[in-house]
Amino acid sequence: MNMNSTSSITFYGGVGNATGSNFLLTVAGTAKPFHVMVDCGLLQGSSFAAEENRKPFPYDPTSIDSLFVTHAHADHIGRIPKLVQAGFRGPIYSTPETKSIAEIMFDDMLRIMAHEAAEEGKEPMYDQSDVSATLSQWKELPYHSQLSLPGGVTVTPKDAGHILGSCFYEFVRGGRMVVFSGDLGNTPSLLVRDTEPLTGATYLIVESVYGDRNHEDRDERREKLREAVMRTVEKKGALVIPSFSIERTQVILYELNNMVEDGQVPSIPVFLDSPLAIKVTAVYRRMKKDFKQSVQDEIAGGDDIFNFPRLKFTASPHESQHIGLVPNPKIIIAGGGMSEGGRVIGHEQHLLPDPRNTLLLVGYQAVGTMGRELAEGAKTVRIKGQSVPVRAEVRMISGYSSHKDSNHLVEFVAGSAETLQSVFVVMGEPKSSMFLAQRIRDELGVNAVYPELGSIYPIEF
Repeated sequence: MNMNSTSSITFYGGVGNATGSNFLLTVAGTAKPFHVMVDCGLLQGSSFAAEENRKPFPYDPTSIDSLFVTHAHADHIGRIPKLVQAGFRGPIYSTPETKSIAEIMFDDMLRIMAHEAAEEGKEPMYDQSDVSATLSQWKELPYHSQLSLPGGVTVTPKDAGHILGSCFYEFVRGGRMVVFSGDLGNTPSLLVRDTEPLTGATYLIVESVYGDRNHEDRDERREKLREAVMRTVEKKGALVIPSFSIERTQVILYELNNMVEDGQVPSIPVFLDSPLAIKVTAVYRRMKKDFKQSVQDEIAGGDDIFNFPRLKFTASPHESQHIGLVPNPKIIIAGGGMSEGGRVIGHEQHLLPDPRNTLLLVGYQAVGTMGRELAEGAKTVRIKGQSVPVRAEVRMISGYSSHKDSNHLVEFVAGSAETLQSVFVVMGEPKSSMFLAQRIRDELGVNAVYPELGSIYPIEF
């Protein structure tokens, strides 16, 4: 732990990988340094990730004074109960929406961890008591509310536009500002509000999942989805969409709702086959005040945006198994966005060998995941110990990503170009992070750094 008299940022995760967000802001100039952690997420994707997540933290959890959570994806919250188990007793802050989704996510993670631990003959990384303790320490910090910390530091969450409740944090002290971006939304989003602009930052820690490439525009991505549906109808096949339970699923449902209602696609059976996504969709329904105004107006006009003819939520295993008996054409939106777990695995095992079927990837596929293999054109994949031939058509749409692309990341940084001393580019594969850092240096004339894992970077704060 850095105990120097100089304030600093230390990168304990999110470097060299698009997952595992875990950053430490050390504030000096007080009676003793004040340690603020931002996120404590799971490392996901690569084959060594499970063991990496189990390792002891490279810092003393008891010395962390407070934890701020940017949003409720597992790669940002997944190790918080482990941090509490290891002795962290400080407050945990997030928006109310993030807390609501995190409670659902922890239940899901406990179930998955118990299953995996039983298979491997190990103890789970944490249990229900650790989750309960975590939630007892959790406090709500709504958008734009200002919290005072020791040493004259204030912190304010702003809307990141990534998923429901996502935020970036502005830490301010003596006229200087340190900003942790979390994940930044692919604005304009179909559902949530746009990412708020950032101005006046002195230091910025910014994500870079899509730092080296751009998305299709809104019309193009919608047309690609419509084409995939129509192709499925023509071939009398099944369209399988491995989908992330938070935001991506709700956006796809909203798009399909509009297409069916507008007569752009025929009404065919659509299954949302993910207990987690079904629970998260219920949170989205409940917190519709956080949607962008145009969507709120639709709902006020009587449109149930997450419901349309022949849509079925299959919560139970029995309902899920019944999907295979429903004649084609049909659409299956199944949990497991990177095809590393969830019900989508069973559907892929059954449907990938048939050329009439289509697999549609609608988000980032991390290195080491089956989703990445499929995206890169694998002819066979291993599912549940079996070799499965890939004869189904595999399509990709990057425009439904909930992350900003390269151009829009540069645009976000540009709002503070006149005041920035340093930008730290994180949360991306190395080539993506380094490409974005170079763009920031070349196009904005701002010092941009691709930090080293575990290294301490002094700041004037």
